[in-house]
Amino acid sequence: MERNQHPPKAAVITAINGPVIKVKHAAAFSMNEMVLIGPEHLLGEVVRLVQDQATIQVYDDTTGLKPGLPVHGQGLPLYVELGPGLVGRIFDGTQRPLSGISQPTDVSVHRGRARAALERHKAWSFTPLAAAGSTVEPGQVIGEVMETSATIHRILIPPNCSGRIIEIVPQGSYAIEERIALVEDAQGTAHKIKLFHPWPVRQNRPYGQRMPAGEPLFTGLRVIDFFFPLAKGGTAAIPGGFGTGKTITQHQLSKWADADIIVYIGCGERGNEMAGVLEDFPRLLDPRSGRPLIERTVLIANTSDMPVAAREASIYTGITIAEYYRDMGHHVALMADSTSRWAEALREISGRLEEMPAEEGFPAYLASRLAEFYERAGAVRTLGGATGSVSVIGAVSPPGGDFSEPVTQQTRRFVSTFWALDKEFASARYFPAINYLTSYSAYVPFVATWWQAKAGLDWLDMRDQCMAILKEEARLQNIVKLIGEDALPEDQKATYYGAALIKEDFLQQSAYDPIDTHCPAEKQVLMLQIILDFISRMRQAVTYRIPIYRIMALPVVEELHRMKTAYKGDDPLPFEAIGKRLDEQFEGLLKKEL
Repeated sequence: MERNQHPPKAAVITAINGPVIKVKHAAAFSMNEMVLIGPEHLLGEVVRLVQDQATIQVYDDTTGLKPGLPVHGQGLPLYVELGPGLVGRIFDGTQRPLSGISQPTDVSVHRGRARAALERHKAWSFTPLAAAGSTVEPGQVIGEVMETSATIHRILIPPNCSGRIIEIVPQGSYAIEERIALVEDAQGTAHKIKLFHPWPVRQNRPYGQRMPAGEPLFTGLRVIDFFFPLAKGGTAAIPGGFGTGKTITQHQLSKWADADIIVYIGCGERGNEMAGVLEDFPRLLDPRSGRPLIERTVLIANTSDMPVAAREASIYTGITIAEYYRDMGHHVALMADSTSRWAEALREISGRLEEMPAEEGFPAYLASRLAEFYERAGAVRTLGGATGSVSVIGAVSPPGGDFSEPVTQQTRRFVSTFWALDKEFASARYFPAINYLTSYSAYVPFVATWWQAKAGLDWLDMRDQCMAILKEEARLQNIVKLIGEDALPEDQKATYYGAALIKEDFLQQSAYDPIDTHCPAEKQVLMLQIILDFISRMRQAVTYRIPIYRIMALPVVEELHRMKTAYKGDDPLPFEAIGKRLDEQFEGLLKKEL
């Protein structure tokens, strides 16, 4: 007699520990497979497999779960849907749309009420750019959709598909589930092409070739653009203690950065900060298109009251969406606020998994996870032959502003730009509170050519002059604190007051002033050239024994204070007039004193 064949036992929960559950009879599961848990179909992901035992992190609140409930594998890794309808919307860390899964009177995410990320019934006006009979490769553009009035959404052949187009629809309106093309591969298999396709969040999207850094991601913030620039496709960190302005700096970068698409990830931050983004972005006008800024922004919100496991997934969701728009040939700026809260989620889940902790309780793989995230930035030649980039700007929230803690230290290893926020600067209402002595950028030599074309002068020399003055002034500050500035000799007073002009009239910038909130490159050069000319003439006057107080009483000094808020910078004539008056007043002072 043949032995009876028993069907495999269904996977069931055996233990629950916060956002982590253990499951038996899970031999059919795979690592990183997506699963649905219990009658409410809570979303989870397999993070450990030992024989027929699986450990799963749950992206929902696990309250009410109990041993014995079934767990169903989906045969797919955690993925996002990539297609028209991403821009202008807000999702949680696993790409569930927050509009529609929450009640009108409740902003929290309700368990088991997940919807498709992209709207299935909305029709998009599709324009084909390829013809039947043509051969297509992975990543090739076959059509376009106007996603918003400010964003062209290019429809791509998925990275795992190639062959000959045997059918493509004419121009018209189509829902994302409708077939727009049929591609036959070399084996004769036909693949349906839709307006969207899925992609695993933990898998890098392929590209053709990585490109060297060159053009800066221009932000309109003078301390960043002129002193510590970020190249398109580069990586930057904004570390700072509580209240130093990390979030407002990222908001300002989101508003003004020279990027086609903004992906903003609110990872574990307070809900009122994300509410500020949702309130501001629809009202703010994009300076390039004149349309609301939300029309080129994708928001990923996983605030501090949402499930901690979904916080861990949120940055992967965000970077995958950013790579998708990069593959269309767009320049994307990704804001992660903050990676410290993401690392805390890693630490909590690692503790639930009973893993051996490393420094300050963080898991031993913290460094490798940070490296994997920042490594997905870059300027690339796409599979379709276009040029696109993903620039990653991550906020870091070290407890007590201690930059020696593990997340800040590990982040420094993997980013090329470090904008260190200073508590004393922030307390003095100095914005942006970026400390020019502890910050740095490795992209300075790469963007010099771009700045040379804008400045028409030796940009590196201007920057070096300013940094030398600021460093000397920092040394003099120690003396001034002990014995007062009156004890300084006149030549050192010239450096002291010259540095004050650089700090207060160039580096300091008002986010609320309609003119000063964004400073064009040409205006930055004109402003700094006038300030450096003043410092040079001041040092010259000091050699003729003219006291500093007489120099600082010149009427042109008041014009230096006002020029950042008085002139937009699109007309160089006002700045040339200030420079002319500066020369006249110094020449008059020299004649009078000598």
